[in-house]
Amino acid sequence: MLFWYSKLPILLISSTAWAVFQTAAHSQIIRDQTLGIEHSIVTPQEFRDLIEGGAIRGSNLFHSFLEFNVNEGQNVYFANPDGIANILTRVTGGSRSQIFGTLGVDGPANLYLINPN
Repeated sequence: MLFWYSKLPILLISSTAWAVFQTAAHSQIIRDQTLGIEHSIVTPQEFRDLIEGGAIRGSNLFHSFLEFNVNEGQNVYFANPDGIANILTRVTGGSRSQIFGTLGVDGPANLYLINPN
């Protein structure tokens, strides 16, 4: 029985490190409430996060977020519905965005990320 207890600290450290790594692997994208029912939908997937929804006005698609960060090794892509030429994304919170991973579009639209901080 003593042998099992001697391995407990290693098990706890390993479990904690794994949990921290798994948390860090996901982007930090928080939508705000300014677009009402046309809000963005962030769907975490196995190898990337997909952002859908938003407000369509003509050939433009608008998204609005409180916080928008992409961690190293993370991939975040915006859906590109038919007829959309521009995806305009604003960040309304008080923090600057940090893009250390991949940010892109699933299609030919231009992507604009606007954060005044």
